[in-house]
Amino acid sequence: MSGIRNTAQQTHPFSKRVMLALIGLTLVAGCASGPVTPPKTVYQSGLNQVRVEHDPASTSNAHPAALTATEVGTLLRGVRAWERRNVIHRLFVGEADRTRAFRNEEITALAPPLAKGLAQAGPSERVYFHLSQATDQGDEETTTGWISIRGPILHLTISGVHDRHSPGPDISKYDRQLPNIPEASAAHDVTFEPEEFLVKVSSGSRLFAPDQREEIQIRYREALSSMPVQPGLERGSEKHSQP
Repeated sequence: MSGIRNTAQQTHPFSKRVMLALIGLTLVAGCASGPVTPPKTVYQSGLNQVRVEHDPASTSNAHPAALTATEVGTLLRGVRAWERRNVIHRLFVGEADRTRAFRNEEITALAPPLAKGLAQAGPSERVYFHLSQATDQGDEETTTGWISIRGPILHLTISGVHDRHSPGPDISKYDRQLPNIPEASAAHDVTFEPEEFLVKVSSGSRLFAPDQREEIQIRYREALSSMPVQPGLERGSEKHSQP
């Protein structure tokens, strides 16, 4: 019995030392990573939102970045999206048509606050956007994503392009903290045109999350030098910016 008690007495201090060591490592890791800056809202109108938030993928973004609303709008006009179809689906109906991922009215609303967000973001931050509107059928249609700049490359990640959520409540009556989750997966592909300025397209998704994440990387300065610009967005920058 005394042997058992001695073993227990020897093991207990060792366990405490292990626990203290683990706690110490956790505290050191937390201090090393530094505090995460809370998101800052740049623009909000109903369910539409643009905010600056922590970028978990990079601490060396080229932020603050000087892009005008017109330049951001020009780049958004080059983004294309289409339905992802499997081999059998393509065999019977062919490839899906490529359409613009951002409509004219969406670019008008989104480009000025995105430009402001990039100008306010730091090297460890990115700009989040969420567009939402009610359809004629009473559904909610959303487009969501993130934008950041690293060196000469603009990274645009899109987790949903005109996704329809059905059935949906009357979204004009109140603001909700979380968007609806689509009943069915709306898998899509994205690209940028002209494709000569497209560096890479990559796909990904979050664990246990219904949304996909399609990222396109663009040599944005080269693209802007050759693409026709969309005029008139600078005049709306005051209207779409958060005071």
